Amino acid sequence: MNIRIEESWKSKLQEEFDKPYFKSLIDFVKAEYKHNQIFPPAHLIFNAFDKCPLDDVKVIIIGQDPYHNLGQANGLCFSVNDGVKTPPSLINIYKELQDDLGILIPKSGNLERWSQQGVLLLNATLTVRAHNAGSHQGKGWEQFTDSIISMLSDNYNNLIFMLWGKYAQQKGENIDTNKHLVLSSPHPSPLSAHRGFFGNKHFSQANEYLVEHNKKSIDW
Repeated sequence: MNIRIEESWKSKLQEEFDKPYFKSLIDFVKAEYKHNQIFPPAHLIFNAFDKCPLDDVKVIIIGQDPYHNLGQANGLCFSVNDGVKTPPSLINIYKELQDDLGILIPKSGNLERWSQQGVLLLNATLTVRAHNAGSHQGKGWEQFTDSIISMLSDNYNNLIFMLWGKYAQQKGENIDTNKHLVLSSPHPSPLSAHRGFFGNKHFSQANEYLVEHNKKSIDW
């Protein structure tokens, strides 16, 4: 199957694209875009990969679903486009960044600048029906993103996985911790951030690890 995705990912994932489950997934997604309002816009489904070539990946942040309200989802987990109100979870991510590294809270919730430095902002499910959270779960996206996490864990060294909340932690339970740094904490949602997301110091830990392994730190 010919998927429009950044070339380094395409060559590595072609075997996955050719599997029967992925064809069924794409058939489902095409029908959903035809008959319903789906987010993100179709050309941004693989935006996380397009903005972060495979060999540039240093950090993987795992989200769950795209945002499901109008104008929010841009294919990068936790991120919204310039001019869109910053969602509550991202506000809390920014608060932790300020506490951890002294970075002033940005006016924009667009995290594309992270992607361009090697941060893969990976949702477990890459599409969603408008105003219907979880509506595209169980259709094959999870198998696809599991295969990506496994591929990165197995074939690369010294990556950093940020697993925020139980869902992301379950998603990353097979990551090889002998080869990679796995940082886990509660989710940044207002419902759970005070249970340990605040104060997790993940951003400074990530940069320290990158420097230790002769990689350029992230300008968060």
